[in-house]
Amino acid sequence: MKKITIKKPFVFEWDEGNKEKNVKKHKVQNSESEEIFANDPILLEDIFHSHKEKRYLAYGITDKKRQLTISFTLRGENLDKIRIISSRDQDKKEKELYQKLKKGVTNKNEEKND
Repeated sequence: MKKITIKKPFVFEWDEGNKEKNVKKHKVQNSESEEIFANDPILLEDIFHSHKEKRYLAYGITDKKRQLTISFTLRGENLDKIRIISSRDQDKKEKELYQKLKKGVTNKNEEKND
């Protein structure tokens, strides 16, 4: 799994077909999906679903501490627009992965500050 970074400020591009899908299917509001990106998520390439276009995964938390997994792609001339494909609650394995990766990031940041 390769980590990625996205330039700020974040711009979101919503596909009309997916815009309400996450609300109906997973009970995740679009605003919650967007919050993940502002709350220091773990961003990884999605090597299993990147056949036609590069896809990525975001593991993170909303402002209300809801843990979500988001599948997305980058659009625009400079790949500066986030297009969310799917957003749902993290399952048990994803929660464990998120905690493990988050702890690794925190430890690396602490090492830099020493």
